[in-house]
Amino acid sequence: MFVEPDFLRFAGPATLAGVWGGALLLLAAVALVAERRRLKRTRIDAVGWMPWTAIFFVSGFMGFILLGVAVQGWRAG
Repeated sequence: MFVEPDFLRFAGPATLAGVWGGALLLLAAVALVAERRRLKRTRIDAVGWMPWTAIFFVSGFMGFILLGVAVQGWRAG
């Protein structure tokens, strides 16, 4: 059973957008590291199947958009 912390339960929309934006930027960082590891592999024929570049760009773009929305909401009060 997942118990939601109080700071998220009573958070406003701007804070939730900021949390999701941060999580997506963290996912983008993980995808960036995974893509770098894939490019520097020792066995050239062990390619893998995850589209790390696409995951990086989509999650990074959406993360920055959500953080921008969160900052606008925090400024507005």
